[in-house]
Amino acid sequence: MGDRTMDQGDAYEKWRAVAAATGPADRKAAEAGVRLAYAFAGLPAPERMVWADSPLAGVELVAGLADRGRSVREEVRTLPWAEERRRLHDELGPAGWTAHWQATGARLWDPARSLAERIRTGVLDALGSREDPGALTRPAGRELLYDAVLGQQDAAWLAAFDGRGTRLAGLAAVAEQAGWWWPYEKVAVVCERPVALHRDEAGRLDRGDGPALAHRDGFALHAWRGMPVTAEFLAGLADLTPQRIRDEENAELRRVMLEFYGYERYLDASGARPEGRDEAGVLWRIELGDDEDVVMVEVVNSTPEPDGSHRTYWLRVPPGTRTAREGVAWTFGLDAEAYEPLVQT
Repeated sequence: MGDRTMDQGDAYEKWRAVAAATGPADRKAAEAGVRLAYAFAGLPAPERMVWADSPLAGVELVAGLADRGRSVREEVRTLPWAEERRRLHDELGPAGWTAHWQATGARLWDPARSLAERIRTGVLDALGSREDPGALTRPAGRELLYDAVLGQQDAAWLAAFDGRGTRLAGLAAVAEQAGWWWPYEKVAVVCERPVALHRDEAGRLDRGDGPALAHRDGFALHAWRGMPVTAEFLAGLADLTPQRIRDEENAELRRVMLEFYGYERYLDASGARPEGRDEAGVLWRIELGDDEDVVMVEVVNSTPEPDGSHRTYWLRVPPGTRTAREGVAWTFGLDAEAYEPLVQT
């Protein structure tokens, strides 16, 4: 049992490092992995392999390949994974499989899934902003993304099968060196890993002074503690003022501003004073001489974040609000008497 626990821990650490790896791929090793993955799927190796600098460049490259043939993702990735999972499940039994997954892949699953979805969204947003005639459209790009294998971002499930399934050796070899890739009959398109990847302790994209994820062709994602933001928004955080924070209408962006600026600093700089507290939160009031009061409710989310912390939200409510409960009820379109939450969030 001790040896198995050690093996599971080694697999987790190995694939955690793979998921976070940046820098140029060993292209020779990655291409050998592609050929091996095709061989295990019973397919001839692709006639050629083409490299792209990012998932955005990759999907655009795929779109321009008229002679790529059909997608073989199901044979190369989907079926081998399903068969190995079934085999290992039968070998370990239901309880053994659950314990094994919890010690390996489950620990990487949420960050990997979140990052993959952010990349997918970032690619589609970039395609949606293209205005050049003949440019790849967002709907067409979405279809092509379904053909992609996630490379290093498949680390979660590869960790569970590390050293246990030779049929997955090709996929693992590609993942150790590359990012997303597209397997087709005649050609495989393979993406380089990012040049930079910044995440917080919970595995969320997080950087306050630049892109949290960046590829060498300029494709990048910006985020603050997992919250997607723009480069322009981040650049403006250095010059924040309480007034600018108050003027922000988007509640999520206002939360990012408050976190960056600091809640206590904001309250001190704003001349805020607590009006009272109850089971719903704390009511704060900022009196403005030439305008109506700014009234906010401080609410702590009862659902913990992945790192165990509890997120604080600040809700802008009408100036006439007299209790935190009344303010939270107003955000739901209710009066204080009708507001009876089962769980405070």
